[in-house]
Amino acid sequence: MTTATSAGVGELLRGWRNRRRISQLELALRADSSSRHISFIETGRSRPSQEMVLRLADHLEVPVRERNALLLAAGYAPQFPERAVDDPSMETLREGMKRLLTGYEPYPALVVNGVYEVQAANRGIAMLLDGVAEHLLTPPLNAMRITLHPEGLAPRIRNFREWRGHLLDQMDRQLWMVHSPALRAVYEEVAAYPVPESGGRESAAARGHAPFALPMMIEHGGRVLSFISTIATFNTPMDVTVSELAIETFLPADRETAAALGELVTR
Repeated sequence: MTTATSAGVGELLRGWRNRRRISQLELALRADSSSRHISFIETGRSRPSQEMVLRLADHLEVPVRERNALLLAAGYAPQFPERAVDDPSMETLREGMKRLLTGYEPYPALVVNGVYEVQAANRGIAMLLDGVAEHLLTPPLNAMRITLHPEGLAPRIRNFREWRGHLLDQMDRQLWMVHSPALRAVYEEVAAYPVPESGGRESAAARGHAPFALPMMIEHGGRVLSFISTIATFNTPMDVTVSELAIETFLPADRETAAALGELVTR
């Protein structure tokens, strides 16, 4: 839900420009404007047109949700709807995500929203959830809670300290890019979880993994499975909800993991 703000559009735009570390001149050149006009907008001496607000937001890589906030602050109606994933108008999206996740099996894959609530997942993910506490599997499931909670996957992740650091850094980068009190609350919650005594101290490098990406090494069925995570988002989304969806897939990091998953799918 987009909410109005007491800050003017100029103040908001200046905040995004400073966050992106772009000068007024550089922004003006990108937006085919002048630094004088940008200065006037930021100080409230000039009211930007709706087109200019969207153009500046585009060059500043402002998230879709915050573009609505910019428009409201400038006195215009929001341009981007926000519909729930289960809305009837999202049927094509849901079907497409389901086909993608199913097609990726037996490798794990899931879709999360902007605060890591799981919107869809395949059987590969379900396989990894064996032993996770029931209260963590009560909807809405949160991928960060499930992974980092001492009663979640944490005790089984062999390189937990490395993986935990990676996930917290990932969330920290997101918080630098977007203003999301909800995401901040999730971050503060999971960062405060105690590290389980059985939480792995093992280094991925010590196991001889290639240094091109940090794997998640997790115990499952008496084996250690190693996965490399990739994240994909939708290109040029026109809906707030869609703009915040991320598809995370887990690729086997070694032949042993690929073989183990192949065995599981044939059972």
